[in-house]
Amino acid sequence: MGATAAQAAASQPHSQTADPIERDRQAALEALKPTKAELERGLAIHRESLVFDAYGFAPRAAPDGVATRDLIEQGASREELQDLREDATMTGAVSLVRERQEFVRAWRASGVTCIFQNCGEESSDPLRLIKRLARFSYLTDHLRGVLRRAVTPEDVERAYRDGLGCLYFTGNGVPLTQRWVSVEDELRYVRIFFQLGIRMMHVTYNRRNRLGDGCAETANGGLSDFGRAAVAEMNRVGVIVDVAHSGWQTSLEAAKHSSRPVVASHTTCGGLYPHIRSKPDEVMRAIADTDGYVGICCIPRFLRRSGDIQALLDHIDYAIRTLGARHVAIGTDVAYRSRYTQREQDRVPETRAGRTRFAALWPDDDFVQTSNMVRSLAWTNWPLFTVGLVQRGHDATVIRQVLGENVLRVARAALA
Repeated sequence: MGATAAQAAASQPHSQTADPIERDRQAALEALKPTKAELERGLAIHRESLVFDAYGFAPRAAPDGVATRDLIEQGASREELQDLREDATMTGAVSLVRERQEFVRAWRASGVTCIFQNCGEESSDPLRLIKRLARFSYLTDHLRGVLRRAVTPEDVERAYRDGLGCLYFTGNGVPLTQRWVSVEDELRYVRIFFQLGIRMMHVTYNRRNRLGDGCAETANGGLSDFGRAAVAEMNRVGVIVDVAHSGWQTSLEAAKHSSRPVVASHTTCGGLYPHIRSKPDEVMRAIADTDGYVGICCIPRFLRRSGDIQALLDHIDYAIRTLGARHVAIGTDVAYRSRYTQREQDRVPETRAGRTRFAALWPDDDFVQTSNMVRSLAWTNWPLFTVGLVQRGHDATVIRQVLGENVLRVARAALA
């Protein structure tokens, strides 16, 4: 689906295109500098492959600038403003023709079959977790003919055959009522959310929780006794255990205690750059030993090196050399944003910055992120990720594993 857009981008000077999709493709092409043969082969492999983003976001609509301005003037809380923004950006393609057109254009340009869609929040509160789940269920309910909700690997394969996109749901946290009546009672919502379509859950998100330490906790404690019980319950129900935001020791112990494949859905290789969001070789190998996968993300600050599409390819190469192609995927952790986003944002009056949210616990560093880095790693550049893998000498069999077959295999194993 992305071949035509990528070929068009290759023939247009970067400075002469206002289309954000073409602009981003030019940034990637300038970093890759593929030959005509490499470009054509990569686009052909991508077009013929089932592409499964191991963790990402469906194209986002623009926020509602006028409604946001009105809420600010009414004295709305930060939480109310966030809720309005999320509703508009996550479901705008349902109600606005221009946003539906943006959604379709971005999806077709990406050539993606399925996204393991983040349908949760950085929390374990069931009421917070259910909001995004409702929004993306609503999106798939109303974009029929464009997008489906998938609940089994067979649904994903059917969407691929039908030429449609689909979402496979992940919730950012394990839902906990926090009444602590018993371990069994506390974990009963794992099955409820599974029945609602959630197929993957984070063990932790940056901070320490009842299950273990997140990646930003300096103590680097491991999995708690309750965390072991939660991993066992996810295994039993059919939910994939995701340690992307977990501390290194928590990740290691989750892998060792799981009876099913474990994943780090969107991370980087600590052997290339040891950021808190990376996984060192020992942890990556423990994940591979479960027959899981490590998904490489598209965040320049975590990738380092050049911070662009070449850095992404460096991490994919490193993971393949360290683990074998069977255990590597791409979990972008980025989204396409509607071209109307800035126009709507300009309608919103400036507000005073609030306190740092509890989950945002990142170390200070001197990394300078540039717009070209971000553009080259844009979600719509998936076809050029494939071109880059061709340039690195990987054959079609390996490339198809990384593009989607590994994610599909683990999804099957979780439900076996």
